[in-house]
Amino acid sequence: MPEQLVWIWALAWWNVLTCAAGVWYWTVHRRRRARVRGAGASADPRDEQRVAEADAREQAARAMLEAVVEHTADGIIGVSLGGVVTAWNAGAERIFGWSAEEIVGRPVTVLADPAALAEQHDIAQRIAGGERGIHYESRRYAKDGTPVEASFSVAPIHDHHGEISGAAIVVRDVTAAKAAAERQRAVEERTHQAQRLEALGKLAGGVAHDFNNILAIIVNYTDFAAEEAAGNPALETDLRHVRNAADRAINLTRQLLTFTRGDTIQPQDVDLNAALAEVQAMLGRTIGEHINLITVPSKEPITVHADPGQLQQILLNLAINARDAMPDGGTLVLEANAASLDGDEINMQPPLPAGTYARLLVSDTGEGMSPETAARIFEPFYTTKPQGKGTGLGLSTVYGIVTEAGGSLNVYSELGVGTTFRIYLPMVAVPERAGPVTLRPEPAGGGGRTVLVVEDEPVLARVVARILTGGGYHVLTATGTDEALALFRQHDCDAMLTDVIMPETSGRRLADIVHESRPDLPVLYMSGYSNGLLGTTHVLDDDIAFIEKPFTAHDLLLKLGEVLLDHPLKVDSTTVS
Repeated sequence: MPEQLVWIWALAWWNVLTCAAGVWYWTVHRRRRARVRGAGASADPRDEQRVAEADAREQAARAMLEAVVEHTADGIIGVSLGGVVTAWNAGAERIFGWSAEEIVGRPVTVLADPAALAEQHDIAQRIAGGERGIHYESRRYAKDGTPVEASFSVAPIHDHHGEISGAAIVVRDVTAAKAAAERQRAVEERTHQAQRLEALGKLAGGVAHDFNNILAIIVNYTDFAAEEAAGNPALETDLRHVRNAADRAINLTRQLLTFTRGDTIQPQDVDLNAALAEVQAMLGRTIGEHINLITVPSKEPITVHADPGQLQQILLNLAINARDAMPDGGTLVLEANAASLDGDEINMQPPLPAGTYARLLVSDTGEGMSPETAARIFEPFYTTKPQGKGTGLGLSTVYGIVTEAGGSLNVYSELGVGTTFRIYLPMVAVPERAGPVTLRPEPAGGGGRTVLVVEDEPVLARVVARILTGGGYHVLTATGTDEALALFRQHDCDAMLTDVIMPETSGRRLADIVHESRPDLPVLYMSGYSNGLLGTTHVLDDDIAFIEKPFTAHDLLLKLGEVLLDHPLKVDSTTVS
């Protein structure tokens, strides 16, 4: 951009100098010709020849100057000290749409709006005061009202007495250049945003890993305590509250990973009424007393096949935007119902074929949006919030989730009235329902098999060992790679359960070392990172056996049983049942 500005100003100065040269030819040469003619009245024929040659040179110079002025791409305008247009070239006509016949003799203020009149008056005063070479950028308007971003170079014009009689103005249309600069600035800003998001994603993955380790401890020790609390209703109730809080924390971690694209979606059949109830419970604690929150569930069950965390993210994002649009309070309504579309609806993003769809509605009585704003709200990084108050990613994330699920959105908004978002999602025709005949599979017993558990966090290692011991396995526990390899060499193991990310080396590298001597040893990986994140960073392959923390005792025993399913039972003298 600096090189472009230097080039623009250099060319502008050239045009100013060109105009100045024209003025000089027009005044000085005219005086010289007059002197020559006056001298030639009583001179010999050679003086007449010199006069003719001077006339020819002057005509050639004037013709060249007129050609330069007329064919330059920039506008060249002559203005009297009173602000009346006295000269107007083809460049000015191209920029502003006025022909010379239309505008010469009219005030130059016809190009400006009321806000720019003071600026024009100030420039005229400075020129009249003898200032030279005034340069500035400002907005003017073409004949049809189109705004023109222009660069101006203004120089005074002197008459044959040396007095300032007006101004020569070189105008350059920089509308396209400023638009290109703005686009470049937007691209750079989006690049910086993307870099910050990438860093946020890495941070979120790390936080989720450590947080999920903590949650795994909380969840499993709560389950252990609940078993011991059987028959004590008060204690059972307290532990149930702890378990519910841990489940909410697990869902929050999953939402964080979903936002940063570090987690794979886990679609399942979801009842929209249940999703509304969950979001209402979350918003009821956080949205504020100045907002009247109303939920309107569907009269009939409506089921969609979607990721529950992503459904919550859609509703929460829209609800938070609605809250921000009602700083002085208002009403927020969340609804779920079914809607029939004929395929010809307008303002559907993207269009949907005819059919019956599940529909979520989020309505508010807030400030509303103009049609221009509503047309851009799903663009990444577009936000109407002040700097630092919004990233412009909330609604683009909503749009991405909905369209990925095969759905569509519709927005209706009026300034001063409010906004309604309608989200359409494919319905599940025959939802899978859990009933008494659908029992959760029970894990197979350990049968005394020896499992080497490698977990660098001692508290979590003890939780895993307790679960596996209770499931009939003989457990060897190591908190580091060296200790794990030593135990492996000393004992005949039937499987290894290892954390993926550890301080000394990765679980994958540990498994590679073990497989050098026991290539058939089953390995089950566990991590607080999601399998989606580990797969995208190539820490693990897609086809490995993996369980995500935090897990329950049932989940761990079931997964380990699946890994050992094809391996024969082996019992030795160290078996503990």
